[in-house]
Amino acid sequence: MDQIKIGKFIASKRKEQKMTQVQLAEKLGITDRAVSKWETGKSLPDASIMLQLCGYLKITVNDLLSGEVVSMENYNERTEKNLIEVIRQKEDADKRLLTIEIVIGLLSTAFLFTMVAVAALIQMQDSIRFLLIAIGFVQFLVAMTFAIRIEQTAGYYVCAKCGHRYVPTFGSVNMAMHFGRTRYMRCPECKEKSWQKKVISKE
Repeated sequence: MDQIKIGKFIASKRKEQKMTQVQLAEKLGITDRAVSKWETGKSLPDASIMLQLCGYLKITVNDLLSGEVVSMENYNERTEKNLIEVIRQKEDADKRLLTIEIVIGLLSTAFLFTMVAVAALIQMQDSIRFLLIAIGFVQFLVAMTFAIRIEQTAGYYVCAKCGHRYVPTFGSVNMAMHFGRTRYMRCPECKEKSWQKKVISKE
């Protein structure tokens, strides 16, 4: 997906509708800085406002993602390409998130062990020792909550019984027995429990 091309297309369509960046931003309930980022190719509109944006610009979502008005002859082909590109970008983003999850886990564990080691090895008042250990455990719990949330939402779990791929609830991921990213959970499709692996792709 060519963000520069899409940005120029948004700018041209906005001008056709005789709107400034500020006016378009006000209609969408966002800042004009966000519109500027779209038009310079630094970011893409969020999916939650894409339909509304297209309505104001008098274009389709397919036009927007293509960076041009799509003719009826090429409509299905362009739709398929855009859909594939959106899926690819989601998979890339999920891979990055899962890498961040690993970094969070390693750093928070290292910090916890450091606090415990300092408290155990250095002479200090018991109250300070307790405080250091408490800080270590609190940051570890907070970090693990973020890490589990990332694991829950990035990618899918695949049922070992029926092959169904799905995004589980935070609670089911948090409470499940696990080895790494493989968790023992109940599949919402076949209702069977199995060791389910984390995968990136929906298919």
